[in-house]
Amino acid sequence: MYERIRERPSPYKIYGEQLLAEKVVNEDEIKRIEAGINQVLEESFKTMKEKQCVLPRVQFYEEWEGLQGDYSHKPARTGVAKKQLLALARMLNQVPKDFSLHSKLASLLKKRLETIENGAGIDWANGEVLAFASLLTEGHPVRLSGQDSRRGTFSQRHSSLVDTQTGETFVPLESLDEGQARFYAYDSLLSEVGVLGFEYGYSLAQPNCLIMWEAQFGDFVNNAQAVIDLYISSGQSKWQRLNGLVLLLPHGFEGMGPEHSSARLERFLQLCAEGNIQVCYPTTPAQYFHLLRRQVKRDFRKPLVVMTPKSLLRNPLAVSNLSDFTKGSFQEVLDHGTNKKTCHRIIFCSGKIFYELFQRRQDLKSPDISIIRLEQFYPFPYKQLEEVIAKYSRTEEWYWVQEEPENMGGWNFVRSRLASLVHKHLKYVGRDEAASPATGFHNIYKKQQAAIIEEAVGPPPKK
Repeated sequence: MYERIRERPSPYKIYGEQLLAEKVVNEDEIKRIEAGINQVLEESFKTMKEKQCVLPRVQFYEEWEGLQGDYSHKPARTGVAKKQLLALARMLNQVPKDFSLHSKLASLLKKRLETIENGAGIDWANGEVLAFASLLTEGHPVRLSGQDSRRGTFSQRHSSLVDTQTGETFVPLESLDEGQARFYAYDSLLSEVGVLGFEYGYSLAQPNCLIMWEAQFGDFVNNAQAVIDLYISSGQSKWQRLNGLVLLLPHGFEGMGPEHSSARLERFLQLCAEGNIQVCYPTTPAQYFHLLRRQVKRDFRKPLVVMTPKSLLRNPLAVSNLSDFTKGSFQEVLDHGTNKKTCHRIIFCSGKIFYELFQRRQDLKSPDISIIRLEQFYPFPYKQLEEVIAKYSRTEEWYWVQEEPENMGGWNFVRSRLASLVHKHLKYVGRDEAASPATGFHNIYKKQQAAIIEEAVGPPPKK
């Protein structure tokens, strides 16, 4: 084949011979056209060679004015006044007079409003809808897509209500204020690579919109890995293109098997470099509230990967007070310490397992064990951790505890980073290395989980 290609005349010569045969041009005209083209190419080559080639100025849509791509750990002001939150909660609880709402949904909305009016017991979905509503009334559009995003995979969100008599829909987030921004929620196709690719493109054009893609289970993000590797994690490095896309990935070991447990936290951590993305694992509704709001309130844009909960959606311990929403900001590190002078063991952890560790510590009445939650893996909060660790200078035992197998989760990412701050041996407590993210047998899951908690804190108290 290659020999035949070498023997074949160039396309322009074949075309020239055809023109001659058809008497469209003569030999002199062919030579003149060829010489003219060669001259233009030579002059262009000479011009480029004689001057320095300067990269073109990066051009963004006009909406990007005032935004840049350098990450900062400086907290953003994301609290919302109590009066405003109460007003939003009441508006979210209103439906049209002739709207036939399902009795269970009516009870759910009523309970959400009551917890906000009482100022305590605000759960995850309630914190999320307050984040959405506050951003909408402040002029920031909110866009959410995913396989079951309007209802919520775990029947927790219910952003779109359905009339049980007529089938008509009502979206409370679209009826907050006449001047509010748009709320978009789509139950998208089970085609993760296509949907996530579209949302990435949307985020390039709308930096002031909170744009989220939610996997039905975090594991499903596997099917969109090419978009993450080629665009989301490296777009700024390759093309100076910023984006603030948010990935919501339900993550946590609940005994639901290999494909419903892990959002592959370790894969995102492996991609972290040059301040390219944010990887967070918030553990309270208020933390999630501030995390979503800061995504569009800061003067820079970075993709945000969030390990979101499943069982924590209804865990009575995983709630926040209204005061947690009105002040402060997202905390990259949370110190749930006790007496720092008598503390003999520090447990570093992240995510859902905190509540199991906390509950065991409470059951055993062990005030000499402190638990430090890493709410943000990357960019790594060195300064915040350093300040917390300095308070425990007398502590001798330092643990990292996780649910995931040893070759997964956060361990290999935090290992050297924490060691550089602690300057003492850091013990790993978690599942052994494994090829599969999780066991498919519920009884084995329970034994593994119990063993982790027992090793980290101690055996359950005898009854």
